[in-house]
Amino acid sequence: MQKTILVTGATDGIGLATARMLVSKGHQVLLHGRNPAKLKDVEMALSDIPGSGPVESYVADLSRMSDVEALAKTITDRHSRLDVLINNAGVFRIADPMIEDGLDARFAVNTIAPYILTQQLLPLFGPSGRVINLSSAAQSPVDIEALTGSVILPNDFTTYAQSKLALTMWSRSLALSLKGEGPAIIAVNPGSMLGSKMVKEGFGVAGGDIGIGAEILTRAALSDEFSAASGLYFDNDSGLFALPHADALNPDKTKEIVQAIETVLTRALGQH
Repeated sequence: MQKTILVTGATDGIGLATARMLVSKGHQVLLHGRNPAKLKDVEMALSDIPGSGPVESYVADLSRMSDVEALAKTITDRHSRLDVLINNAGVFRIADPMIEDGLDARFAVNTIAPYILTQQLLPLFGPSGRVINLSSAAQSPVDIEALTGSVILPNDFTTYAQSKLALTMWSRSLALSLKGEGPAIIAVNPGSMLGSKMVKEGFGVAGGDIGIGAEILTRAALSDEFSAASGLYFDNDSGLFALPHADALNPDKTKEIVQAIETVLTRALGQH
């Protein structure tokens, strides 16, 4: 059965490889990207794949909360159903991380944007839907002041690791709150040091085969083995469901993270 799948950050790296894999299987893929010209090129290339499913493209800057909200509205206006959301877009190194919403762009894109996008698209999912959030083996205790933009952390890796733990924490929290009534919310480490643009720019190495990441994201989106995995964390380095950082299993710390995200959204959007 053809599924409708939204992939954020689909113009390069793991996102593009995943979108290509899904399109080639005949699924309808909604591509998100920040660069309109690049996005259109990807849409055309994927549409030319023999036996491809329908392809659409959506432009949004996920560092701007108003753009994220507008993206959710546009998709909701055009689609009555969404089967899978793959929150793949992420940033690691950025020259000037402070953005106009008063946030660190690394937390904005990696943690907060997928939160609001997921929340606002929830009505489109049936009980068999899935939200796949790209986590990481790099997970570090979250500085709430950094998450909310009160301070800017100088170390890119530390900030990235904190943003990915915060994502993993709210993924589990949302999954538990839905109590099986909504889509499965699953955090996935697609594999460490794969050859994405982020790894090449951040670490100066070629990295591993991004197909490894695309394959696990496709499995997480489609295969039965993930159908009952809501709230869990899959570590593709070990190829197993595994325990995330201990903070993600701590209800009090998780509640604090979710409340901080909600506070940010109230400030940035004036509502939530």
